[in-house]
Amino acid sequence: MASFAILSRRHSGAHGPKPGFSTFVQSCASNLSVSRLALLVWLAAGTAFCADPGLMRILKAVEDRYNHAQTLQIAFSEGYSAQGKTRKPESGTLFLRKPGRMRWQYTSPAGKLFLSDGKFVYLVVPDSPRVQKMKAKETEDMRAPLAFLLGRLHFEKDFQNFQSRPESDNTWVTADAKKPDLVFSKVEFEVTALFQIRRLRVTYQDLSVLDFRFDQEKLNPPLDAKLFQFELPSGSMVEEIVN
Repeated sequence: MASFAILSRRHSGAHGPKPGFSTFVQSCASNLSVSRLALLVWLAAGTAFCADPGLMRILKAVEDRYNHAQTLQIAFSEGYSAQGKTRKPESGTLFLRKPGRMRWQYTSPAGKLFLSDGKFVYLVVPDSPRVQKMKAKETEDMRAPLAFLLGRLHFEKDFQNFQSRPESDNTWVTADAKKPDLVFSKVEFEVTALFQIRRLRVTYQDLSVLDFRFDQEKLNPPLDAKLFQFELPSGSMVEEIVN
């Protein structure tokens, strides 16, 4: 959705994120959620969107599925690669609650947490005394690919040049970012026959790639509000990240 910090970075031109901020972005890339957290998919606009009625039907069904859900619980695994190097895969459980609340609870690595309470996002990394904090509204560009998770999925808004192909019993969809100033340039996602998103791959302007796999999806499970309230770990300090 993520380490899709799933988190927050803003694109600052063709050369990628600003120095200093990219560190936060990479560590969050899978969490923001991730996910602007939100790693999700939108479709081509105008005639390009209508050119394939079958694809349009699939995308509309995906929109309806996630936009109508109030809560979501799903297992995830997350991969990240940049400059030819691949990070060790990470995994855990993602909890979401409208409006804009999410909790990426990692089991690998244990202790890692990415949380959004709707106003701020927090990133806790194992063995680090610093907790990174950022305003949620400043992470929107990063989370756009994950918008389906947040119930804000509108395919025509941010993507264009949609294409699809069969992927076993599922459908693999690719699309380009509609605006050149977004932090990502391309999204790819796998949709099941039940219109679940099982995989999401986001390519960023710096050619780094965030790859999510989702499983064990539960729509509208009862989720305690405390899951989305941040508690500072003992001995830790908050570091505010300002874009």
